[in-house]
Amino acid sequence: MRIDRILNNNVVIIKDENGEEQVVCGKGIAYKKKAGDLLSEKLINKVFVLKDTAQKQHFQEIISEIPMEYIQITTEIVEMLTQTLERKLNEAIYISLSDHIYMAITRYLDGVVVKNSMLWDIKRFYEKEYQAAKKVWKMINQTFKVELPEDEIGFITLHIVNAEMDNENLKQTMEVTKLMQEISNIVRYYFSVEFNTESVYYYRFITHLKFFAQRLLTDKEYEEAYQQYADDYGYESVDKMKELVGEDTLKQLVRKDAVGDYLVKSCVQVEASDTSSTSDSSSK
Repeated sequence: MRIDRILNNNVVIIKDENGEEQVVCGKGIAYKKKAGDLLSEKLINKVFVLKDTAQKQHFQEIISEIPMEYIQITTEIVEMLTQTLERKLNEAIYISLSDHIYMAITRYLDGVVVKNSMLWDIKRFYEKEYQAAKKVWKMINQTFKVELPEDEIGFITLHIVNAEMDNENLKQTMEVTKLMQEISNIVRYYFSVEFNTESVYYYRFITHLKFFAQRLLTDKEYEEAYQQYADDYGYESVDKMKELVGEDTLKQLVRKDAVGDYLVKSCVQVEASDTSSTSDSSSK
């Protein structure tokens, strides 16, 4: 294993037998080394294999600026999360979470507090991930002798959810959460009730809502609707409509229609669960 490029004393780039770049991390791994030198495998802490060119470049830029202790704690955190959640996480979490922890502690030391306006809803929507994020939050506080605010648990939760969705775009995960927040609020205010977060009906509602929001924001609803319209009216008609109003407008119309349909179904489900719980209580 030979060094191709050195990013800093703790991070180097190597190339595998196929000429693909890999990022290798380890404390002092490049100390007094130069390109072409052999690496000491006992110093290797983590090897990252990134296929996407943009992600690879972004990761190299970030990791070259982050102290090694943040990469080490993130490696431990991801191992813990994989065991706790019993599922594989997208490797992009090593980038995003290392960077987030580094920035969060930097802000804390500078006396800057960032509030998480979606904290309550994040806790509701992603309960299992939130509990795992709470363990991460405690690990960070203990390791770096800091007291990060509980708002950070919410931010960490989103990074975990993002990795579970096999997504590299945290912004999209935040948009999914915001859409879930808006739809659940509409249902809640329409019926003037508070959800019983312990009920099976609520669990089903949130599960369906999460998948619906993901589909809507990744254009899967649009693609299926486009295909359905093409089957019903022909591709020429649909393409003509797209040309007249523009694809972005067409997507907005499909999304609006899909959200409307979803709200109607949600209302029916909530009414059914409400009737069921009422009849159960009256029969006792």
